[in-house]
Amino acid sequence: MEEMLYYNELYDLYGSLLTDKQKKYFEDYYFNNLSYSEMAENYKVSRNAVFKQLHITLEKLKEYEDKLLLLDKKRKIEKIKAEVKDKDIFKELDELF
Repeated sequence: MEEMLYYNELYDLYGSLLTDKQKKYFEDYYFNNLSYSEMAENYKVSRNAVFKQLHITLEKLKEYEDKLLLLDKKRKIEKIKAEVKDKDIFKELDELF
């Protein structure tokens, strides 16, 4: 479950950098809860092709995070926001992400 949330957060941040095919496969698997078999049938490809495409997509998302660290920065900002009492500072931090 934690892994699924992690990839969903990465997708929220970096999904626009993926190809349309990668987006469709990710969304079908993680958002629509389709199995590899269901996706293979829908896309007229093998289950192995679905698995490989999803693996490539997840690796891309992790690669983007390794280079850009947006999720790491977002989490740090959220932690700071939880401790901030000043509403103006809170609003500025909130606008960063």
